Amino acid sequence: MAARTTFSSTLRERIEADLAGVDADLAARYPGDPGTRQPVHTVYVPADALAERGVGDLVGDWGRQALDLLDRHAPDAAALAAVVGQIDAPLAVDVHDRVRAKLEREPVEDLRIDFEDGYGPRPDAEEDAAAERAARLVAEAVADGTAPPFVGIRMKCMESAVRARGVRTLDLFLTGLLDAGDGALPEGLVLTLPKVTYPEQVAAMARLLAGFEEATGLPAGRIGFEIQIETTQAILGADGRATVARMIEAAGGRATSLHYGTFDYSASCGVSAAYQSMEHPVADHAKAVMQVAAAGTGVRLSDGSTNVIPTGPTEQVHAAWQLHHRLVRRSLERAYYQGWDMHPGHLPTRYAAVYSFYREGLGAAAARLAAYVARTGGDVMDEPATAKALSGYLLRGLDCGAVDATEVEKAAGLDRKALDALAGR
Repeated sequence: MAARTTFSSTLRERIEADLAGVDADLAARYPGDPGTRQPVHTVYVPADALAERGVGDLVGDWGRQALDLLDRHAPDAAALAAVVGQIDAPLAVDVHDRVRAKLEREPVEDLRIDFEDGYGPRPDAEEDAAAERAARLVAEAVADGTAPPFVGIRMKCMESAVRARGVRTLDLFLTGLLDAGDGALPEGLVLTLPKVTYPEQVAAMARLLAGFEEATGLPAGRIGFEIQIETTQAILGADGRATVARMIEAAGGRATSLHYGTFDYSASCGVSAAYQSMEHPVADHAKAVMQVAAAGTGVRLSDGSTNVIPTGPTEQVHAAWQLHHRLVRRSLERAYYQGWDMHPGHLPTRYAAVYSFYREGLGAAAARLAAYVARTGGDVMDEPATAKALSGYLLRGLDCGAVDATEVEKAAGLDRKALDALAGR
């Protein structure tokens, strides 16, 4: 006997029709994680740093400097654990070994050649030459395999005083890169738009990239860009609305990530220089708004940086490392899985914090995920959303080299494909 119901088919069909637009909007605005690798950091270098050397040489030099600092100031696992004070002894050897291997193999995951604050105003002919040189050197590094997985430029912003210069630099760089790549752009190309205050500036950037694609025959939507959140207007507009959410919409699907700018944003809030920090309350507020605005959209998040550099005597290096390691760990715990590094000395503690974060939680996360898949429950009754978060955690650990596929599969009983499915990728 059929179950008895009350709602009429006409009413059910009307509900479906009423919500069809909402369904389409949800699918378009909130597609979820793109399923690609996210770098754990971004390294910014001024464009003139490439004047005498290639991209691979610069990256290799950062790795060598980082290794030298590590060998001088934390030569073994016990020394590193003692310095940062946040790595359990059983993990210390593995973390130290992995950090050394990373610095030798791939010290920089994401390189941004800076034409903005780190470069400053230059004569037009000088910046033209630097933009063309950057395109040529990036193309050469991609071709010979010495480029980091992600590389690109930060142009000047869309404010009137520097807009024309920023647009020209972007044009020269993209055109040179496309010409050097025989009509193709590198897969890991990343562009950064700084000091955004209005959604219209984001829309203008999107139109520029669409125009470039149309003029060169590239697929529509091929080029995305990062939005740097460095002004109060980017968080809260004059109308009281969350501007950053409107910026994501204005990008038309091209926004790849939101990057918090520690010092510009703090200064715009009136924070004194001595107290400008990634953990200041104004920073936490801005990043919380960014996080909610980006949730589910596929737009990723990056924290900012510390300007305390690990140089000088050992005591000074250790103090800077302790601060940096703590800040990176704090960001990770708050679901900011990327940040900026300003100096080669930041690399050892960046990777130490990232690797210990993923390695120390591997067993518990794998066990909970295995119990969820097997429906055995375990000590915690997890829901699908938590399973998604657990699998995402393991995938990020795999992507950055903190954990290996064999140990994840052994602990969780799940391969990469299964993890991707659970993470909704």
